[in-house]
Amino acid sequence: MTALFDVSGKVACVTGASSGLGRSAANLLSAAGCKVVGVARRADQLAAWSSAAEGDVATLAADLSNRATLQDVAKAAAEPFGSIDILINAAGINTREPADAVTDEGWDTTLNLNLAAPFFLAREMVPGMKNKGWGRIVNFASLQSRRAFANGISYGASKGGVEQMTRAMAEAWSRFGITANAVAPGFFRTELTGPVFADPKLAQRNAEQTCIGRNGEPSDLDGPLLFFCSDASAYVTGQTLFVDGGFTAK
Repeated sequence: MTALFDVSGKVACVTGASSGLGRSAANLLSAAGCKVVGVARRADQLAAWSSAAEGDVATLAADLSNRATLQDVAKAAAEPFGSIDILINAAGINTREPADAVTDEGWDTTLNLNLAAPFFLAREMVPGMKNKGWGRIVNFASLQSRRAFANGISYGASKGGVEQMTRAMAEAWSRFGITANAVAPGFFRTELTGPVFADPKLAQRNAEQTCIGRNGEPSDLDGPLLFFCSDASAYVTGQTLFVDGGFTAK
């Protein structure tokens, strides 16, 4: 059974690898034997990650919200270890602007980073996956893919789009051996959710809304991510898995 989840020797690109769940995903794949290219905006944080990571890793500093650079980013990501087998789109931003105060800049940055970057990076990497007849794309959706939260209209719009984009990616590319799926984390303590966890009462209320009774830990995503990145999920595509402790079940 172990062979089903074996990703050793695969080349993975993980966006948002400098912190939070992206960093956790990059560490998971590196520990599992992947050659990992971590992509993020902050070069210093990427350097800190790479110095602590095990296995073969490389870093690429880039602002993924700038759509004009994504073709070059995809090419650069393939330079250290060859064409990408696994793409994990974990980079994201939540400006938390109220609906009546959403700025053009905030909207554009959110949609470009959370929705456009995953598609355009995948589109550039798909030819290499087609040549191998094998590829895995894992997007990061959210509770807000289906739930409306206060001050989250830009973020929610982007994450709702991620869920539908994942289905469309599956329709376009799965016949070539490339699956596209998404994980939708619940409340995990990261930089992105810092404002939530800064309020202990709010964090506890969120935990109590789950079926399990606690908020998520980064390791809770390890199993789902490894499933989607390996042959264990060979007949699963276009799906969004909510890793939320049962938050959306209640």
